[in-house]
Amino acid sequence: MTLANTDLHSYLSILILLLAAAGFAIANIVLTFLIGPRRDGDRKSTTYESGMNPVGTARKRFNVRFYLIAMVFLVFDVEVVFLYPWATTFANLETGSSQSGLWLARIMFFLLTTVVAYLYGYRKGVFRFD
Repeated sequence: MTLANTDLHSYLSILILLLAAAGFAIANIVLTFLIGPRRDGDRKSTTYESGMNPVGTARKRFNVRFYLIAMVFLVFDVEVVFLYPWATTFANLETGSSQSGLWLARIMFFLLTTVVAYLYGYRKGVFRFD
């Protein structure tokens, strides 16, 4: 067995996995068209809005506060994702070393950007629900 043959042999399992995934996807699409239900404009094919018939257009305008609240949620959600690993590894750093000071400066910068995002949302009135 040559070196090139063993290199290609190691990719065989990946190729089989990709072929199986593609075959599964194609089989699902084909079977849906062959044995799936066919509905031609009856009431069951309309959208479902909490038991109400949909009225009006789907292009309704939302208040910008909805998007601001979503962005603030993402900011704080990402903050927790980054703070947890930092908090677990910070205790293992040697006290007084330059590494611990650098880590502390990095996390303080990160927390400062989060506070700036919070203050921006507060000034824009995101947290007022009147």
